[in-house]
Amino acid sequence: MANSPQARKRARQNVASRAHNGSMRSMMRTYIKRTIAAINAGDQAAAMESLRKTTSVIDRVADKKIIHKNKAARHKSRLNAAVKAMGQAA
Repeated sequence: MANSPQARKRARQNVASRAHNGSMRSMMRTYIKRTIAAINAGDQAAAMESLRKTTSVIDRVADKKIIHKNKAARHKSRLNAAVKAMGQAA
């Protein structure tokens, strides 16, 4: 248990920070799932629009260091490749 006043404050801040970070991570995963659903549905226009929004969210989360920048790049690269593959298959 935290004994000093500053340690107690840090403990309180960590609870709020953890909740916020979890919320941001969850939002990112939801956007990724929406993009994958659009890709699986075969709707290229929706997939492109969803990819644009998802890329923005992934970048925002990575900038706040909630996820590592390489993980962000990996997600964006794989989603982009999947959307591009839709255009070639059609």
